[in-house]
Amino acid sequence: MARKTKEEALETRNAILDAAEIVFQEHGVSRTSLAEIAAAAGVTRGAIYWHFADKADLFDAMTQRVFGLMEEKLAELQADSHENPVDLLRKLSFHFLERVVNDPRYFRLLEISWHKCEYVGEMATIRDTHLECGNRYLAISEEAFRLAAERGFLPETLDARQAAVGLMVLVDGLVLNWTLDHTLFPLDSFGPAIIETYLAGLAVPAAKGA
Repeated sequence: MARKTKEEALETRNAILDAAEIVFQEHGVSRTSLAEIAAAAGVTRGAIYWHFADKADLFDAMTQRVFGLMEEKLAELQADSHENPVDLLRKLSFHFLERVVNDPRYFRLLEISWHKCEYVGEMATIRDTHLECGNRYLAISEEAFRLAAERGFLPETLDARQAAVGLMVLVDGLVLNWTLDHTLFPLDSFGPAIIETYLAGLAVPAAKGA
């Protein structure tokens, strides 16, 4: 009986998260109430408060459920320490783009996070979480570029921080614009090609005096 209760609780939690994704996407985060999410999920507001402290907590859980998978992919790629570190960044970037294009839940979460959420009031704490995630990815990228230069895969004069910021801005910019307008360009083909061009450019030594 206890096991069944746990399974039912998990089903209810996932139903709430599923409903939140849909309602947030349709109406935006600030315009959505917990009562609306409860109605969409077919549960009471009390059920929501049983699983989540407030809207920010629900939003964070909804995000972690999807993007926690990226952390698993990163750990998988980092396990192979013999590769060119730039290959890790290439694979991670391509994996991210592939999920955005082919996984509706990924797309939905990014559209909500970047276009339909104001990070003020109770949602301000979520902004801090997103910044922390971005800074972690930036640090990983910077270290990978530094190691690649140290091992001779990239010019020793490479500014690893600058390269990491460039890659982050490039990937985020591609996805942000594509989630805004699918017809602007095909992300699945343009994205990898553009990233490859950027990474190839980093391998070219900077001209003296430049």
